[in-house]
Amino acid sequence: MPIINSIAAMQDEMAEWRQDIHAHPELAFEEHRTSQLVAEKLESWGIKVTRGLGKTGLVGTLEGREPGSRTIGLRADMDALPILEENDLSYKSQNEGVMHACGHDGHTTILLGAAKYLAETRNFKGTVHFIFQPAEEGYAGAKAMIKDGLFERFPCDEVYGLHNYPEMPLGSVGVTAGPMMAAADTFDIRINGRGGHGAYPHNSIDPVLIGSQIVVALQSIVSRNANPQKSGVISVTRFHAGEAFNVIPDTALLGGTVRTFDPKMQDMIEMRMGEIAGGIASALGGRAELVYRRGYPVTVNNDEKSEVAAEIAAKVVGMDKVQRDVEPVMGAEDFSYMLNEKPGCYIWLGQKGEGAGKGSLHHPEYNFNDAALPIGASYFANLVEERLGRAA
Repeated sequence: MPIINSIAAMQDEMAEWRQDIHAHPELAFEEHRTSQLVAEKLESWGIKVTRGLGKTGLVGTLEGREPGSRTIGLRADMDALPILEENDLSYKSQNEGVMHACGHDGHTTILLGAAKYLAETRNFKGTVHFIFQPAEEGYAGAKAMIKDGLFERFPCDEVYGLHNYPEMPLGSVGVTAGPMMAAADTFDIRINGRGGHGAYPHNSIDPVLIGSQIVVALQSIVSRNANPQKSGVISVTRFHAGEAFNVIPDTALLGGTVRTFDPKMQDMIEMRMGEIAGGIASALGGRAELVYRRGYPVTVNNDEKSEVAAEIAAKVVGMDKVQRDVEPVMGAEDFSYMLNEKPGCYIWLGQKGEGAGKGSLHHPEYNFNDAALPIGASYFANLVEERLGRAA
C-alpha cells in the first residue's frame, strides 16, 4: 500500500500548516500558539482534546468505528530551538532567535495529517491517542507528560514516534531493534586551586593546568576502561577559568556531555570521571568535585514493534526503501521515556532531496521537506489501522 490517496490530496494543506508553525516557533514549555493551533484542528475534526499535560502538551483521543479493547499512542514533538534562522523563506521565523531547526514543525504536521484522515474514515477498532508533546529539546517534555499521568489517563498498548533524517533520501525509512539513540548525560567539574600572579606560578596551585590534565585523561576512559565493543563518548565542551592575562585564578570549571548505550557503561564512566578528576587534582595540590547529571535514557526500540514498524513502513514506501539495521546514533531523544513505559518503536523518516533545506539538524539553514509530510502521515495512519484492526 503506497501513500494513502486522501492523505496525498492533503499535501498542500499540510504544507500550509507546517509553514505556519515554522513561521511561529516556540521554545520548550512555551508552545502556547502551537498547542492552541493543534487543539483547534483536532476539535474541528471531532477529536476529543485534553490539554495541560506537561504544561503545554495535549492529547487527542479518537475511537474507531467499531469498539475494541486495544489502544495505540502516536507522538509528535512541538518545540523549536534557540537558533537564528538563516533561510530566505516566505515563512521564515517571525520570532527572532527562535527556529524550527529540528523539524518538529514537520512532526506535528504529520501527526495532524494522520489525525484528520483517521477522524474522517475511522476505519479501525479501539482507540488512538494523538500525543502532542512539548519540550523535547533538552527539557524532557515526555517525562513531564508521563508525570502528569499520560499513560494512566490515556492507556496505550504500544506507542510510536518518528524523526526526520536529512541524511536519508526522501521516501526512505530507517529502523533498528534495540538501542536507537544514546543516553545523554551532562557533567561539571569544579577545580579548586590557589590563585596568584602569572609571573610566579610556583606560589600558586594552577587550576588551569589541573583542568588541562583532566581533559586529556578523561579520554582514556572510553579508550582504556571500556570494552572496545561498547560505544561511549565523553566530550568536554566548556572550560572556564580566569579573566586576566597575568592572574592565575583560584578556580576552573569544566563541563560537557557523556553519551552511552549501556547502563553499565554509563555507571563506569561516571565512577571513573570522579576518580580521575579527584586523583589528578590531588596529585597537583588542588581539589576537584564532579557533578554528574543523568539525562535522557537510551531510546530502545522493542524488538517485535520494530518489525511491525518496518512492515508498515514498507507498505508505504516499498520494502527496498526500508533499512532495518540503521546504526544507532549518539544523539538523544526524550521519546525514550515513553518507550521505557510502553513497548513501541521510533523510526527515521528520510527527507534528503528537492525541497529540503541546506543544513542538517540544528543548523540555521535547516528546513523540513514538505514532500515527506504525506509519507509520515500515511505511516502513522496505517499503523493505527493495522495494529488496531480495520473496521468491517
